[in-house]
Amino acid sequence: MKKKMKKYLLNIIAKTRKAQGFTLIEMVVVVAIIVMLLLVIAPNLMKQKQGANDKTSDAFKTTLQTQVNLYEDDKDRNSKEISFKNMFDDGYLTKRQLEKAKNYRVNNGVVEKN
Repeated sequence: MKKKMKKYLLNIIAKTRKAQGFTLIEMVVVVAIIVMLLLVIAPNLMKQKQGANDKTSDAFKTTLQTQVNLYEDDKDRNSKEISFKNMFDDGYLTKRQLEKAKNYRVNNGVVEKN
C-alpha cells in the first residue's frame, strides 16, 4: 500500500512540474507563424478591397446611365443638353448622387468617368 501511495504522490508531483507554460522559443515560433500568415493574407485583402471599390464604381456608373436614359425619355431632351445639375434640379438625382457624380460626365447621353 505504501508503494502505491508513494508512486501516486510522485506521479502527481511530476505532473505539476511539467505544466510550467510556454518557452521563449515556442512563443517566437507562434509569433513567426502569425506574421507569415499576415504577409500572405494582407495583399489578398487589399486586392479584394480594390475589386469591391471598382465594382461599386461600375454599379454607380450604371445607375447614373439609367437615370440619364430616364431623364432623356421623360423630358424629351437632346442628349447634348443633359447635365447632372439639370437632372438634380428636376429630381432625377439625389444630393448625394450629385456629389458622387462629380467624377463622371455626360457625353452625348453616355456617362463617362472623368
